[in-house]
Amino acid sequence: MSTAARVAAQAKINLGLRVLAREAGGYHQLETVFARLTLADILEVRITDGERKLDVTGGDTGPLAKNLALRAALGFINATGWPPGFSISLQKNIPIGAGLGGGSADAGAVLRALNALAPHPVGESELLRIAAPLGADVPFLTSSAALALAWGRGERLLRLPPLPSRHVALVQPGFTVSTADAYAWLDAARNATPVSPHLVGAEQFASWESLAPFTENDFEPVVAKRHAGLAGVVESLRSAGASIARMTGSGSTVYGVFALPPDAKALGARVPGTVIVTSTAQTVAEVERIRA
Repeated sequence: MSTAARVAAQAKINLGLRVLAREAGGYHQLETVFARLTLADILEVRITDGERKLDVTGGDTGPLAKNLALRAALGFINATGWPPGFSISLQKNIPIGAGLGGGSADAGAVLRALNALAPHPVGESELLRIAAPLGADVPFLTSSAALALAWGRGERLLRLPPLPSRHVALVQPGFTVSTADAYAWLDAARNATPVSPHLVGAEQFASWESLAPFTENDFEPVVAKRHAGLAGVVESLRSAGASIARMTGSGSTVYGVFALPPDAKALGARVPGTVIVTSTAQTVAEVERIRA
C-alpha cells in the first residue's frame, strides 16, 4: 500500500457570483459557477506514525493553525480515525488572498490525497461533507468536477459538462481585499434589500456564449467603489479581446477569458499589478501515488 501521494491543487475562478440571503448566524447564501484552472499549487502528503507537520514554500500562508491544508488533514482524521499522522509539503504557485481559491484548493487536494491513500476510503459525498465546514470554495475544489453550479454555502453542487478550454489572463491589480470587508461593504450597500436566486436551466451553461450574461459578480461594484483602478482593469481586458472580464470571488484578482492566447507582456503594460496567463481545465488533476 502506498504511503505518499502527490496532487496538483488547481485554482478556480467564479464565472458569476451572487450573494443571497444572510442567515441568522451571519453566513451568506451564495449562487456561483465555479471553474477550475490549470494554474495549481503542488502538494505532497506522506503518512507518518504520529508526527503531524506542514512545510510551505513559495509564499506566506499565514498562521499555521489557520492553514486550510492542515485543517483539512485534521478534519479527515476526525471523521475517519485515520491516519495516525501526516507530513504535507506544499509548493505555492497560486497567488495568496487573491480570490483564486488557493487555500481551498490545497484543502481539497489534501482530502483527495488522504482518501486515495486510506485503507478504507470514503465516497465523494462523505468527502464533500468533511470539506464543507472549511469554506465555501472547498467542496467544489474537493470534488471531481471541473465546472459546477453551487448554492448555499458552496456545499450544494450541480456538476456541469466542462466547456472547451479557454485562455485566461489573471490580473492582480496591486491591492488585496479582505473577504470580511467585502461582505460588510455589500451588506451596507444593500441595506437589507432581499436578493432572489436566478432561475436558470442547463442550456445556459452549454457554451461560453450562453454563460456570459450570467457572469456578474455582486462583490465587484462595491470593491470597485473603494479601489478605482479595478474598473480600468476590467475594461482593459475587454479591449484586449476578452469575451468575459470579471473580478473573481471577493477579489482582488480580475480575470479575462480569451479564445486566442492573450499577450501577457502587452497586457502588463496596460494594467497595474501582475499578469498571469493560464487556462480553464476540462478535467481535475488525478492523485498520483508515489514512493515514500
